[in-house]
Amino acid sequence: MILNLTVSPDFAPDHISGWFIFNTWLQRQLGTRVHLELYDCFDKQREDIQAGKYDIVYANPFDASMLVRELGFKAVARPKAKPDETIIATHADNDDVNCVEDLSPGCKLVATDDPDVNRIGMIMLEPADLDSTNTSVKTVDSYVIVAKNVLKNDADAGFFLKDAYDELSDLIRNQLKVLVSSEISVVHHALLVGPRLQQFIPQIQQRLIKMEQDEKGKGVLESMDLEGWEIMTDEETEFMIDLIDTLID
Repeated sequence: MILNLTVSPDFAPDHISGWFIFNTWLQRQLGTRVHLELYDCFDKQREDIQAGKYDIVYANPFDASMLVRELGFKAVARPKAKPDETIIATHADNDDVNCVEDLSPGCKLVATDDPDVNRIGMIMLEPADLDSTNTSVKTVDSYVIVAKNVLKNDADAGFFLKDAYDELSDLIRNQLKVLVSSEISVVHHALLVGPRLQQFIPQIQQRLIKMEQDEKGKGVLESMDLEGWEIMTDEETEFMIDLIDTLID
């Protein structure tokens, strides 16, 4: 049996090798082949997930909702101490904009196609009376490109996943200025498994939880920039999905 694994495209490029190392670790734990497929586009990945190509998905909160509600996946674990938060940032030299209320109707925004980050970002613009009707949003492929658009003054502000913002080089971050950061704390990525693997959930959870206690496992986690894993209950999954559905709607 060959299992297929994919990972939400919003992880930092520096951790690509870490996910391949995790894939090798997972194969050994499950005693079967696991094929890892990475994407640079949310829409194409979502299309393939909906087509039933994957058994294991490390998903962003928006896709977790689709996986659980539409495709019968179950959340196994979430990364420890790693909530998904959204940052809105502008150019550090933009002295006229120091908070979201300083942004004006007609402002140009730049973002990836990460839906939960973008929705939370738009909610955080509400104190400035800004929404989709009086702003323009340019969609790009990565958070590095979001930053470059802001630094080239092609956009007044950009939306970032906080983890991705923190992973930007010091050179780039020193030229940016954070206007606001969300503090939701209960929204996060999650590792989910499809219907044909759900009998193995207790085994998978046990192996994931023990990773940080094992020297090799700890090395794998470090390569992925994770501290460890926490078991995610059905109740916690449903609460997060309900919250995301409320934000998206």
